[in-house]
Amino acid sequence: MRSSSMRIFNILFFALLLASCANRGSPTGGETDEEPPVIEKEVPENFSTNFDAEEIRIYFDEYVKIEDLRKQLIISPPMDTDPVIVPMGGASRYISIKIKDTLQDNTTYAFNFGESIVDNNEGNPYPYYRYVFSTGDTIDSLSVKGYVEDALLKEPDPFVSVMLYEVDSTYTDSIVYKEKPRYITNTLDSLTTFSIDNIKAGTYKLIALKDKNGNYKFDQKNDKIGFVEEHITVPSNEEYKLTLFSEAVNFKAVKPKQDGATRIIFPYEGDYESMRIKVLGDTPEDYQTRIVKDPKTDTLYYWYKPKFEIDTTFFVVTNEKSVDTFKHRFRNLEADSLTIKTVISGTLNFDQDFMLEANTPLVSIDKSKIKLIDKDSLDVDFEVEYDSIFNRYTFPIKKEESQKYNFTMLPGTFMDFYEDTNKDTLSFSARTKLKSEYGNIRVNLRNAKFPLIVQLVDDRGDVEYERYAKDSPVVDFTDLVPKQYNLRVIYDSNANGKYDSGNYLLGIQPERVSYAPQIEAVRSSFDFIIDFMLLD
Repeated sequence: MRSSSMRIFNILFFALLLASCANRGSPTGGETDEEPPVIEKEVPENFSTNFDAEEIRIYFDEYVKIEDLRKQLIISPPMDTDPVIVPMGGASRYISIKIKDTLQDNTTYAFNFGESIVDNNEGNPYPYYRYVFSTGDTIDSLSVKGYVEDALLKEPDPFVSVMLYEVDSTYTDSIVYKEKPRYITNTLDSLTTFSIDNIKAGTYKLIALKDKNGNYKFDQKNDKIGFVEEHITVPSNEEYKLTLFSEAVNFKAVKPKQDGATRIIFPYEGDYESMRIKVLGDTPEDYQTRIVKDPKTDTLYYWYKPKFEIDTTFFVVTNEKSVDTFKHRFRNLEADSLTIKTVISGTLNFDQDFMLEANTPLVSIDKSKIKLIDKDSLDVDFEVEYDSIFNRYTFPIKKEESQKYNFTMLPGTFMDFYEDTNKDTLSFSARTKLKSEYGNIRVNLRNAKFPLIVQLVDDRGDVEYERYAKDSPVVDFTDLVPKQYNLRVIYDSNANGKYDSGNYLLGIQPERVSYAPQIEAVRSSFDFIIDFMLLD
C-alpha cells in the first residue's frame, strides 16, 4: 500500500515538475515581423501594354489589408467612375481592382497606392506600390518633378494634389474649376516633393491643390492653390516650385434671416467693406438702421427701428460688382435687452486695452458716470474710443506694472440704438503684471529691402505680434508673453501695410514670405537679439 502511494506521489510530483518547466516564462512567439509583404504575381502583369482587362489582381505572400485608401490612392489620369477595390475592412492574400470606367485610348494609367497596403499582423506597409499599364502600344515614361511650399505657413499641408492639365485646343485657365486633370500625383502625409510620372511629351499647366473635397477641382472658398505662371513643356529637367495660397474669396451675398425682434442677419462670402444693404420699397416713418459685424463669422447684423407692419419686404444687397435682391419674411421674435460684457478681462498685457462690447448697437456713453481707480484707490485718467462696426468701446490708459484697475459704471452710462440704458451699476476689473514677467526681442534685418511686415506667429501661423518696417532694419518686440514663437517677414511689395494673397485667374502670385530659422522660446525677464538674413 505504501509503495503504491509512493508511486502515485512520484507520478504527481514529476507531472507538476514538467508543468512548472513548461510554464516557466511566457512564450514570445519569436521576433516581431518588420518585413513588408512581398508581391508574388500581378495579373495582368505590371507595366502591361494594350491593356483591356476589367480586373487587376495583385497577389501577396501573406494576408494584407488596405488602410486610409481615400487619402493614399491616386489614380492618374483620374477616372470618372471609381474602381472597386477589395479587401476593404478585411484581409486577403490578394488585392482586386475592378475597373468600372471606360479607359481612354493610347493612355498610360498609374495606380499609386502610397503606403496603404499593409500586412495583416503587424501593419508593415508595402512602400509606395504603383501599378502601371497602357491602353496603347507603349508606356509613357516622362516625369515632372518639383516641390510644394506654403505662402504663409512654415510647412505646407499634407496630401497636396499636384496636377497637369494638357494645353490643347480646348484648354482655358478656368478648366481647373470644371474638369479633372490629365495627370495627378500627391505629396502624401510627410513629403513636400513630388514627381508626376508616366506622362507623355506635350505642353501642360502645372497646378497644386489642397483639395478638401477630393474632387480634383478648384473650390475657391475651401481650397488652396499654387501654379506655375507659364505653361511647361515636357520633357523638362527643371525642378518646379509651387506655392500654395488661399485666394481672397469673391463676394457673394447670402439670403438674410430674421434673428431677433428687429434684427436680421445677412451672411456673406468675401469682403464685407463695400457691402451695402437697402430696403426695396416703403419703410416705416422715421426708419433708422445700424449694422454691426459679427467678430467671428462672415455675418452682418442689420438692426432697424421701428418694426415693419407688413409681412414681407425686399432687400437689395450690393457691393462694387454685384447686386442681389432677396425677399424677406418678418417673424415675431423676442426683443433683445441691453447687456454689456468684457472683450479682454483678467490680465491685460501691455499691448492690450480694456474693452467692452454690447449685444445691441450702442449710440452713446456718458464718461462722467465712469470712475476708474487703481489698487491704491487713486483716480486713473482714461480715454474712450468707439468701434461702430464691432460695437465696442475701448478704454486706453497708461498702464503701470503690477497694478489693478477697477471700473465702476453707474446706471445710464450706456445708451443703445433703442434708447435702452444699463439699469444697474457695472463693475469690471483688470490687472497688469510686472515687466520682468515678459520678454523682449530685437530683430536685426540683414539684406532688407523695405517695406517689410515683421511678425511673430504661433505654430498655426496665427499672428501674435506685428511690426511694420519702412526704413529701419532694427525691429523691437517688447513685453512679449513667454512662449515659443516663429519669426517671419512679409515682403510688402505694394506697400499697403498688409499681406496680399495671389489670384490664379489673374496670374498673380502671393507676396513673398520668409521664415527665420527656429528662434529660442521667449522667457521672462530676458532680452533676445536675432540676426535675420533675408534672401534676395
